Amino acid sequence: MEYRKCGSLDFTVSALGFGCMRMPTIDDNPANINEAKAIEQIRYAIDHGVNYVDTAYPYHQEQSEVLVGKALQDGYREKVKLATKLPVWMVKEYADFDRLLNEQLAKLQTDYVDFYLLHALSKDRWHQMKELGVLEWFDSAVADGRIKHPSFSFHDTLDVFKEIVDAYDWHMCQIQFNYMDEDYQAGLEGLKYAGSKGIAVVVMEPLRGGKLAKNVPTDVKAAFDASGIERTPAAWALRWIWNFPEVATVLSGMGTMEEVKENIASAADAKPESMTSEELAVIEQVKEIYQRRIAVNCTECAYCQPCPSDVKIPQIFKMHNELSMYEIDDPKRGYKGMIGSSEDASKCVECGQCEAVCPQNLAIIEELKRAHEVLTA
Repeated sequence: MEYRKCGSLDFTVSALGFGCMRMPTIDDNPANINEAKAIEQIRYAIDHGVNYVDTAYPYHQEQSEVLVGKALQDGYREKVKLATKLPVWMVKEYADFDRLLNEQLAKLQTDYVDFYLLHALSKDRWHQMKELGVLEWFDSAVADGRIKHPSFSFHDTLDVFKEIVDAYDWHMCQIQFNYMDEDYQAGLEGLKYAGSKGIAVVVMEPLRGGKLAKNVPTDVKAAFDASGIERTPAAWALRWIWNFPEVATVLSGMGTMEEVKENIASAADAKPESMTSEELAVIEQVKEIYQRRIAVNCTECAYCQPCPSDVKIPQIFKMHNELSMYEIDDPKRGYKGMIGSSEDASKCVECGQCEAVCPQNLAIIEELKRAHEVLTA
């Protein structure tokens, strides 16, 4: 296992972190975690060098922390840095900060967490937390020992990310980052910005929720195979992220023992700045292949919103693109839900209001028809 400096903190963390959002379940019920398998996988990872375990209040319908608490018994708690997250959407008043943290500590069967994150910060959530006094509360929870390192996870634009980074003495942040999301949300610029301030950066969604590892399109697989390097698509994606020295650890939500073993093997030599120019060229080629598979060139600017018929145009085009790019069924399932809430493309009355304001000059009416046909096929 490769270990990396954790920002400006005085310890190292394993290049691979264990994310506890996609653990094995029984009967596909996310709340019904297969306890024996999940504990076996977590402990196997720790026994083979993983020393960062990450969970959150809502994972597995609020059962992930309970499972992690059980997995870290028998001396395993002392072997890892444990991270969990404050469900900021549940905080209505200052007293909720203590109430929720204490509930989480009880679930985790521990007196403290190493990293406590404000979960999924956006601009609005960040401002709400500040108004409720979260920074002052962080200071008090650090002082009484329940939290070692104040942190946050992030889902918004780069300018909001920089605003949050500059507002407090954060010890760690989590961002979504992978070779297809280099300029998404905080992105590469945010990674380097946080790194320049000594903040440890933990990467989530390195495989884009599995899209870069499962059911890989034939043309993408051919590009990887042509390199002559024996490496799975998942290993290619992880290696690309580990190439950045600012990355402290990469979270992987591992649902099977096979995935645990494969990722541990990949992390054995996950050194920064170790990819050759030829390897980086392969990644660029793969990105181009994925980008060529884009069905509609929507930038999700949302100028077309609100639609008079409440059609969720950017979301529909995103689903169409993901289906075209990654050949997965998730977008179709999501679109069924959109149909159920009467926000799908079939509700378009062809008023043309969206096309009049689209900066990309898209033929939105026709693209919606095509998207509906594909997503309901």
